[in-house]
Amino acid sequence: MFLENVFPPIPSELIMPLAGFTVTQGKLNMQFVILAGTLGSVLGALPWYYLGKIVGERRLRKWIDKHGKWLTLSGKDIDKSKRWLDKYGKATVFFGRLIPGIRTYISVPAGLDKMPLIPFLLYSFAGSLIWTAILAYAGFLLGDNFQQVEKYVGPISVIVITSIVIYLIISIIRRKSRQN
Repeated sequence: MFLENVFPPIPSELIMPLAGFTVTQGKLNMQFVILAGTLGSVLGALPWYYLGKIVGERRLRKWIDKHGKWLTLSGKDIDKSKRWLDKYGKATVFFGRLIPGIRTYISVPAGLDKMPLIPFLLYSFAGSLIWTAILAYAGFLLGDNFQQVEKYVGPISVIVITSIVIYLIISIIRRKSRQN
């Protein structure tokens, strides 16, 4: 879960259900699985938080304006994240930790906003606890049918990854055509 937060392509949606499935085989303890997943998730959020806090908005915006096209990011994304934090406050971190795709990156605007570390950790812990518990419990419920997940998730994953790649290619082509 630490790596899932540091390198977002690693999906918690596969890691935690597998751990929950392992609980059904008596190889792991559910409370330990949830605690370890939650702690890993929170620790993995810290590099992104400190990136925002240490690098600062000006330098991050400059980097995104120069290189963000490869990640389909722009300065507008920083503005949008700041508006969310201004509107919803620290709860944005809590709810952001529950949303795939946002869960990792919500730490950056929290750091940019100079959110104090203790509230950041508490909101991150609470959101991550719920997320990891749901996923681990889902794997536990699947039990011996866990292998069936790949039958359904495999094709969906291929479609999602292909869609993301196509979106990135189209975004890059559009940006290059606007520049010309």
